[in-house]
Amino acid sequence: MALSEEVRRVVTTVDPSGKAVVLFDGDNPNKVVREGRKTVSRLLWTTQESPADIAGPADRAAVKVGVAPPAGGSIFRIVDIPPTPKEVDDLPLDYHHSQHGASTPKRHLPPRHPLMHATRTVDYAIIMEGEIDMLLDDTEIHMKAGDVLVQQGTNHAWINRGTEPCRIAFVLIDAQEP
Repeated sequence: MALSEEVRRVVTTVDPSGKAVVLFDGDNPNKVVREGRKTVSRLLWTTQESPADIAGPADRAAVKVGVAPPAGGSIFRIVDIPPTPKEVDDLPLDYHHSQHGASTPKRHLPPRHPLMHATRTVDYAIIMEGEIDMLLDDTEIHMKAGDVLVQQGTNHAWINRGTEPCRIAFVLIDAQEP
């Protein structure tokens, strides 16, 4: 199974007359490829606050953001995770964890895998295509297409032990300290 190359994004809005209209319809232009692992992250939308500002024609995904959403905001992205290369095992255990800064919850155990990290968010994840393993502090869960996850600020790592990429849709919402 090969993942479809692009993701079609349709965004609607209300025009000045009050009519529901299509704002964007096409391949999502907001794509980042993480060097080394070739993980592809497609940022589809962000909000800066809650309740969210939904007025105007801006492409709210045409911004630079990290993994976590802005304070009080949210992120919607689709990530294609390729098979995890063996070289990852040679990285320091805090490799990915150390890249998250202020978005990391203050209370957590040290990472047990180089790709382990945590964000101070509520995450909704839907496995769209493929299979993947999610490592937690002392366990792991195998997930496949159609499975859903609600994650609440936990240490975790996504490990693809298969031969094909895994596509996951994520919605991350800023949260309080656990």
